[in-house]
Amino acid sequence: MAKKVVATLKTGTGKSVTKVIKMVKSEKSGSYSFKEDILPNEQVKDFFAKK
Repeated sequence: MAKKVVATLKTGTGKSVTKVIKMVKSEKSGSYSFKEDILPNEQVKDFFAKK
């Protein structure tokens, strides 16, 4: 099943998206968590610009 997913990401439609990971600090406890998302390439800068 993994081969099928990898094959789909290598097609033309898979190259137009990016997986982004952002480290976010919790105000309540002070610990860090990670926010992951798969976005179109045009929205990557906006994702990192938001707080």
